[in-house]
Amino acid sequence: MAHTFGVDLRGIIDLLSHHLYSSPRVYARELLQNAVDAITARRALQPDAPGEVVVEPVDPRGNGTLRISDTGIGLTEREVHDLLSTLGRTSKRDELGFARQGFLGQFGVGLLSAFLVAERVHLVSRSARGGPAVRWTADAAGNYEVEVDESARAEVGTTIELVPSRDAEHWLEHDVVRALVGEYGELLPVTVRVGDEVVTAGELPWLTDPLGYGERVLGVAPFDAIPVEVPAVGLTGVAYVLPRGVHPGARQSHRVYLKRMLVGDAIEGLLPDWAYFVRCVVDTSSLRPTASREALYQDETLLVVREELGRQVRDWLVRLDATDPDRTAALLDAHHLGIKSLARVDEEMLRLVERWLPFETTDGAQSLRQFRRKHGTVLYLSDVDEFRQLAPVAHAQGMGLLNAGYAYDLEILERLVAVDGPGAARRVAPTEVLAALGEPERAVERAVRERLALAAEVLARHDCEAVPREFDPASLPALLVADADGERRRDAEQAGEAADPLWAELLGSLVEATPSGASQRLVLNCRNPLVRRLAELADPALVELTVESLYVHALLQSRRPMRPKDTAALNRSFLDLLDRAVRSR
Repeated sequence: MAHTFGVDLRGIIDLLSHHLYSSPRVYARELLQNAVDAITARRALQPDAPGEVVVEPVDPRGNGTLRISDTGIGLTEREVHDLLSTLGRTSKRDELGFARQGFLGQFGVGLLSAFLVAERVHLVSRSARGGPAVRWTADAAGNYEVEVDESARAEVGTTIELVPSRDAEHWLEHDVVRALVGEYGELLPVTVRVGDEVVTAGELPWLTDPLGYGERVLGVAPFDAIPVEVPAVGLTGVAYVLPRGVHPGARQSHRVYLKRMLVGDAIEGLLPDWAYFVRCVVDTSSLRPTASREALYQDETLLVVREELGRQVRDWLVRLDATDPDRTAALLDAHHLGIKSLARVDEEMLRLVERWLPFETTDGAQSLRQFRRKHGTVLYLSDVDEFRQLAPVAHAQGMGLLNAGYAYDLEILERLVAVDGPGAARRVAPTEVLAALGEPERAVERAVRERLALAAEVLARHDCEAVPREFDPASLPALLVADADGERRRDAEQAGEAADPLWAELLGSLVEATPSGASQRLVLNCRNPLVRRLAELADPALVELTVESLYVHALLQSRRPMRPKDTAALNRSFLDLLDRAVRSR
C-alpha cells in the first residue's frame, strides 16, 4: 500500500534557517527573485509588459506588515495549489510553463523563506493568462487557505504581505529592508522601489566607473581593474588587482551576480589559487548556484570559467610587463608570491619573473637576468641559512651564489632549466664552495693539523672533522658545513636514542645503510688571528677548549638547531674560559 510523506512545515523552516540559509536576511533576496521571475515569465507572453517591483516596509502605525508587489505573470488558482503549497516541486513549474532556463529560481523553496521572518503570509495574485484574482493565506504551522476573490486585485501581478513573527520585527523595518533590497537587487534589470525610492542602478557600475566601483567594493583603491568576459556562460565583469600584498592562504572572496541578482560577496573558486591577489565582480547567466543560492556549484562549468579567468589575468600581466615596467616592478613588489607561483608553469610569467623579480644573491638583490648576465649559470643554494653562512665567503672568492630557499624559488629555477637547458642553473653543494678556498701556508697548515690531532676526541664527540683552509673575510674564524649523508645518519641516531626498541631497530638499519664518515666539516680559516693563535698553543687542554669553542661559534653562525650535546659544549667552553680567567688572576 502506497503512502505519502508527511511534512512538518515548522521543521522544514528550522532546517532552512539553520542549515540551508546563512541568515534570515535572505528572505528579501528570495522574494525579489520570485518577483523578477514572474516579470520574466510575463514578458515571454507579453514583451511590452511593465517590469516593476515595489517594496513597502513596515509602517510603525500600522499592523507591522511588509508588502511586496510585482507586475509579473501572476498565478491562477490551480497554480497557487501546485506551486505555492507543495515544497520543492520544480518539475511542476516546468509543466506549467515556468521553465527554469532564464529564471533566477531553481529549487521551489523561495516563498518558503518568508517564514524565516513571518508567522503569516498573505498573497493576492491575478494571472496574465486570464481568470479571477486568487487569495492565498498560509501560516508557519503549515496551514493554508485559497479562495477566489475577483475584487482582490484588478491588475495582473502579485502582492505578498508578511506579518512578522515574534522577535523578527526588525527584519521588516524600513532601514533594514532598504539595505537588503539595495544589496541584493541594485543591479536587477527591472525597476525596484522601496517606498518612493528607486534602488536599481540600471547600468552595471563596473562598466561606467570600474576603478571607483572597485574602491567602493574593496574599501581601498585597486591597483588596476581588468575587464573579464566568458561569453559561453554569459559572464562579464572586472577583476580587481589588490594594491597591497595578502597572504597566499587568504580566502578568495569574489562578488558574484546571477542574472544581476547578488549571489554573494564572499564566493570562492572563481580564480585559480595563484591569483589570490585578485578579486572579481562578475555577472553571469549560466553558472549554477547551490540550493541556498549563497555559493556556486563546483561543476565542470565553473572549472572552465576558473581557467579562462586565470588566463585573462595572466594576459594582463604580460601586457603590463610589455608596456609599463615601473608598474610591473611595483606589482611584483606587492604580489611576488602569486606571480612566482604562476611562473612555475607558465613560460611568459617565468620571463617576467626573470626580468623583474629581485633575488637574494652574493652581489646583493638582483634579478635572474642580471645575475645570469654576470655569472652565466645560476649557482644556487636551497637553504636560506646555508646561503647566508657561505655567501660572504663565496663573494670574497669572486663566486656568485643565489639564495633559492624562499617559496617557489627552487621550482622557478628548475623551470628555467627545463626551458633554457641544464646550463641555465645548477644547485651547488657546500663542498663546491669549500673547493674554491685557498690552501694555507705549509708551516701554518702543519701546525694547525697537529693541534687538531690533539683535539681528535672533541671533534669525534661532535661527529665532525676539521680541515685548515685560507679564505676571506679574515674576520670569520670557521665555517661548519654539513654533509647530507652524514646529517641523515646523525638525525637517525638521535631519533633512535629516544625511540622504542622496534623503531630504534628500524632507524639503526637506516644508519647502517648510510655511508660512514663525519656528518660535519669544520673549516678553519688560517687567516683569522684566533686560528693562528691555535697553531701556537702547547697545552692540550687549552687546544681542546679552543677547538670546541671554534666549533660552537661556527654552529651558531650556521643558524642550525643545537642538539643537547651542542648546548652542553657551549656552556662547557664558556665555563672553562671563565675558570682559566679566574685562575690567572
